[in-house]
Amino acid sequence: MTRLELLAPAKNLECGMAAVDHGADAVYIGASRFGARAAAGNSVDDIRQLCRYAHQFGVKVYVTVNTIIFDAELSATRQLLAELAAADVDAVLIQDMGLLDAPLPLHASTQTDNRTPEKVRWLRSLGFRRVVLARELSVAEIAEIHRQVPDVELEVFVHGALCVSYSGLCYASQHCFGRSANRGECAQFCRMKFDLVDADGRVVERQRHLLSLKDLNQSDHLEELIEAGAVSFKIEGRLKGVDYVKNVTAYYSERLNAIIARHPDKYQRASLGHCRYTFTPSLAKTFNRGYTNYFLHGRTAGIASFDTPKAMGEFVGTVKELRPHSLSVAGIARFANGDGLCFLNADHELEGFRVNRVEGNRLYPLKMPASLRPGMRLYRNQDQEFERLLTRPSAERKVPVRMRLDITADGFALQINDAAPVSIVAPHQQAQKPQHDNIVRQLTKLGGTPLSCSHVELPDGFCYFIPSSQLAELRRMAVASYCSSRPAPSPALLPAEASAPVPTPVYATPYLYNIANSDSRRFYAARGVASPQPAFELQQPRGSQLLMQCRHCLRFALGFCVKHGGRKPEWREPLSLVLADGRRFPLEFDCQHCQMNVYAESR
Repeated sequence: MTRLELLAPAKNLECGMAAVDHGADAVYIGASRFGARAAAGNSVDDIRQLCRYAHQFGVKVYVTVNTIIFDAELSATRQLLAELAAADVDAVLIQDMGLLDAPLPLHASTQTDNRTPEKVRWLRSLGFRRVVLARELSVAEIAEIHRQVPDVELEVFVHGALCVSYSGLCYASQHCFGRSANRGECAQFCRMKFDLVDADGRVVERQRHLLSLKDLNQSDHLEELIEAGAVSFKIEGRLKGVDYVKNVTAYYSERLNAIIARHPDKYQRASLGHCRYTFTPSLAKTFNRGYTNYFLHGRTAGIASFDTPKAMGEFVGTVKELRPHSLSVAGIARFANGDGLCFLNADHELEGFRVNRVEGNRLYPLKMPASLRPGMRLYRNQDQEFERLLTRPSAERKVPVRMRLDITADGFALQINDAAPVSIVAPHQQAQKPQHDNIVRQLTKLGGTPLSCSHVELPDGFCYFIPSSQLAELRRMAVASYCSSRPAPSPALLPAEASAPVPTPVYATPYLYNIANSDSRRFYAARGVASPQPAFELQQPRGSQLLMQCRHCLRFALGFCVKHGGRKPEWREPLSLVLADGRRFPLEFDCQHCQMNVYAESR
């Protein structure tokens, strides 16, 4: 049986508990420092509370400590890791190789640039139990990694925002704004507007979001990813609110359950419990920039969102008629007072408005948009009624259990599932009337616990009277025994034997190793990296600087990739991206590796 893990994000304790309630098998959360989302930090006490809550359901908690670490921070980082271990965290995600001595199971963050079998094999040799793969990989590439390195867990992103550069190898934010993506402070350079200019200064595309990608959605392809060897399915969104976590987690949980229902002999969930929802999960109703399956089946068109980097939401119809203070909509969507709608105007700019009043399909905006025209497509990016449902308690998660009541020499014993039985000393008093129904009723009063029980097994011919107070005490002790019987975590994978070393991956550009401290420098030097160079954040190199490596390619996206059936380009290369302030970023098309590289202009 393959255990499938739905991995949900947690901005804070509230989001983490909501993820558990709505069907996550694991939650990932940032600590107070050193996580790749600096704005989503949490205290160790909150993480300890989340662990206690999650572990009731067998849900694991992973903590992101996946930034590069400076020398002055090493001591504090190791102290944090020790505190996380004491808080019963199940694993930590790291990027910095100076932290390999962490007292916890290690997961290699996607920030370590994990896109080849060779890289995954190397990480496995260092003792990583799990590797988070690059978002850009196809299902065939994932399957090949699993085939070559079958004894490491593979975690894949299935939903949420996409970085246009391979993670861990993006230096644009640091170069332009002094905010390092490898330090959790990305300024989202890729969501900005650019001109695309050729070597003769001709503007090919003017003021468009040429590096802004749609959001990932693999909900229709989970079974393919499972068959390829992935075991953990990760939802992006540690900066998202609790409504997003509830809705997206519930949606993917139901999709995984449907796959397991079709293959009950092959797959099972990695945690315990069944969820009941008060709403119908819908990915169309949560934050998204439009959806793509990215490179799952190879290079395809339509992965970018050139017009806007903002959330458009779900399509709800077209503008039918305009009046001075209202509009009618052609479509079948129902609207509510307070809904937020948006549209792309004639200049391809996203505009939005709030619905003040609804009369059937006629909408009265708070302020009528001047650029709205009949025939324009409308999108709802704030669904007032759906959000109202999610602000209330919206899910309940319970673990179904069985109970067995037995007679002991001096009393009675109760066992829940395979946990250690508990017993009380009590007289064997013959009952004057049947006791079965009362015993079952008392023992199954499990409100306030994560358990539910619909069946209690009693010995044949059981006819003893047990006071309700003693049944309640048995129940309380049995629940405590069950909840404390969480199985021990599986041992960490051991590094490969020294007699069969795995070669260290080679980067032609030295700062791509992201070496930011003395421990990391010694690590790479011991593994044959000649003269390890400081990270980009510590020492920006002179001359042309490689800022991004992207599988997204503007040649292909604009229809000019001859290799993939496009027409011959009409421009003269090299092309450059140019910001509104005049800063220029030359592009290199590495067709051998089907990759587009973004550089900083030489000075």
